[in-house]
Amino acid sequence: MASLPTPPAQPDDDADAYVGLAADTAERQARSRGWDTVRAVPPGAFLTMEFRHGRINFQVEDDTVMRCWVG
Repeated sequence: MASLPTPPAQPDDDADAYVGLAADTAERQARSRGWDTVRAVPPGAFLTMEFRHGRINFQVEDDTVMRCWVG
């Protein structure tokens, strides 16, 4: 049986540090720190729950990051 692939390291970043930032500032900062995918969603949006390595998610309300999570 083949071994499971090891995903590449993702940025060692504190998701809570993005809360309170303007959405465009948070996106620029996340991309500069090496996140492959940056997803901004409005509150209450329906999302799939699969974990995506290298993705950071922002819940954005009134152009401000209210919540942030990885995957």
